[in-house]
Amino acid sequence: MSWGVATKPGEVCVEDGFIRSQGLGAELVPPMSLVLDDTGIYFDPTRPSRLESLIAKSTAFPDHALARAQRIIRRLISEQVTKYAAGAQGGSAEHIDQRPVLLVPGQVEDDASVVLGSPEVQTNAALLKRVRDANAEAFILYKPHPDVVAGLRPGVVDDALQWADKVVTDVPMASLLSQVDAVWTMTSLAGFEALLREVPVTTLGVPFYAGWGLTTDLCPTPERRGMVVSLEMLAHAALIDYPRYFDPVTGQACPIEVVLDRLRDGDVPRAQGLRLLAKAQGLLASYASLWRR
Repeated sequence: MSWGVATKPGEVCVEDGFIRSQGLGAELVPPMSLVLDDTGIYFDPTRPSRLESLIAKSTAFPDHALARAQRIIRRLISEQVTKYAAGAQGGSAEHIDQRPVLLVPGQVEDDASVVLGSPEVQTNAALLKRVRDANAEAFILYKPHPDVVAGLRPGVVDDALQWADKVVTDVPMASLLSQVDAVWTMTSLAGFEALLREVPVTTLGVPFYAGWGLTTDLCPTPERRGMVVSLEMLAHAALIDYPRYFDPVTGQACPIEVVLDRLRDGDVPRAQGLRLLAKAQGLLASYASLWRR
């Protein structure tokens, strides 16, 4: 088993799921979901993954499975659930003119999803420049990644306002997604969260949700993703079939609905006194290519 990118036949990759917990992974908040992939891993488009296989098979899902996925989507929206937070509301981007509003979510620049999944654009500055060049008249909101804002991982853009009209750090992602007209991203999970809320998404990299007919893709996507799937099909594969969920109250495996209940009710443990260890973890992550060999 490998925590990260598998490099040998028979290895299983283990990563956080798409609904993680109430808090940052880099702050060592325990995850409530994990994915185990014995084929590849969802953020590496250079080879197949188990998630890709599940999405491809989703066209055969029965109606009751798609209805369950639709219920999950409705809960995520109504309960304001994103990867790092639940129930987080309030805050405004304070957009006062009539230009279309584009949200650009920043990413951790040495994250494997960027290194492996965004061959043309690999820095937040380059991302912002590409978005501005393609959308000269838009109002661009830039939201840095929370791990970067916390000083735990690399990806700071000192001159973001050279391309963005506003930088937002204190407005929850779920609230922002209700205020924007579209999302432009490299490979951020925010793009998937935007799709669930029916916000148009343009990708400059190859995240797992690109190439299925749901996004505008400016980077070539693998031919094996040729079929078109519905939002419910994608959500079922990514949120129900692919991850494994952990109930922090009982200590047992559970379905996604129980995790949503815990997040809604606040039954989620928080890490305490681990700030220095978290910063050390972020530093070591920059050298992942050495210890993952």
